[in-house]
Amino acid sequence: MTDTPFNPDDALDPLASLPGELAALKEAGLYRQRRNLQTPCGPLAQRDDLPGPLLAFCSNDYLGLANEPALAEAAIEGTRRWGVGSGASQLVSGHYQVNADMEARLAAFVGMEAALEFSTGFMANIGVMPALLGRGDAIFADKLNHASLVDGALLSRAELIRYPHNDVAALAARLEASRAPRKLIVTDGVFSMDGDLAPLPELLALAETHKAWLLVDDAHGFGVIGPQGRGSLAHFGLSSPRILYMGTLGKAAGVGGAFVAGRRDVIEWLVNKTRSYIFTTGAPPLLAHAVLKAVELIEQGDARRAHLTALIGHLKAGLAGLTRWKLLPSDTPIQPLVIGDNHETLAVSRALEAEGLWVPAIRPPTVPKGSARLRIVLSAAHSLAQVDQLIAALVRLEARP
Repeated sequence: MTDTPFNPDDALDPLASLPGELAALKEAGLYRQRRNLQTPCGPLAQRDDLPGPLLAFCSNDYLGLANEPALAEAAIEGTRRWGVGSGASQLVSGHYQVNADMEARLAAFVGMEAALEFSTGFMANIGVMPALLGRGDAIFADKLNHASLVDGALLSRAELIRYPHNDVAALAARLEASRAPRKLIVTDGVFSMDGDLAPLPELLALAETHKAWLLVDDAHGFGVIGPQGRGSLAHFGLSSPRILYMGTLGKAAGVGGAFVAGRRDVIEWLVNKTRSYIFTTGAPPLLAHAVLKAVELIEQGDARRAHLTALIGHLKAGLAGLTRWKLLPSDTPIQPLVIGDNHETLAVSRALEAEGLWVPAIRPPTVPKGSARLRIVLSAAHSLAQVDQLIAALVRLEARP
């Protein structure tokens, strides 16, 4: 039997199929668009598609530092001292002293021996796991982990074993059944779409029992929770040489970039083996100069966090009477309001926009099918009156037939 020769006319032309695929996204309520902003990050946002400003509840600027004058001044000072660009990979053209100072400051702040800077949190997550594990090893991942953690696990070529969200018993069973020589448990510290915390004490206990790494992505915990905003590990009072801690610098810190912190020899290994660090141009040193100021503001930011906590409680109390939509249990600035249907979620988001409120609709695949939601995000820069405005609009919209 001879194989049928391949006919080039049977090949799928992506240029011809893309318009239809884009139309299908729109039909399913999954089409996404960027909005051009004319104003700095803050509670009031002027977009180029609307005549007036919107009251924004969509930014991860949890402490209101992204447009903080003291932080802007630090960035200006950093530019004057270090210029704009970094030149090349930090292993090629030099590791600037200000970057070294920032890494040392961040490591000490989160209670680790050393830290390594990355351009973004995504770059950190897709780099760390392939540097530590490979074929034959196993990664145990929470099913609601951020996409960057999923991609990092896949890039490692280790076996990816997922467990139900925050299900410690299921994870324990999977670890017990695994015969992989090297194991890593990976989880968000604060889950970006649900706003809840991982059971880190229980996860660390399992890591210790099974001689596994524990990688914690604390993008949404760093600066917000724990004493002085030191993050999820500090919140639970945890410390272990088995922990690798990833924190981002573009959310609560208000700047940009990310870092991974851990034992000194582990960080040295990452410097030598992490492709997303080795083969990329270093972040501008001016950002490191600004981050040093941001850490100071975070450390001294108890008043900001207290105000943020009050806003969270006020929003939860104000929406407690909703019956059709469900506010997920969260004590963090991420307050997800699950509506369910993609089209209804989009319609509610647009209705809020018509009232001058910007709350984005989050749909699959970012969240599970059937759990489309409004991702309400609070910031210390919001006022109580602004949160009241959002509460009133949501209560009114939910009561509509």
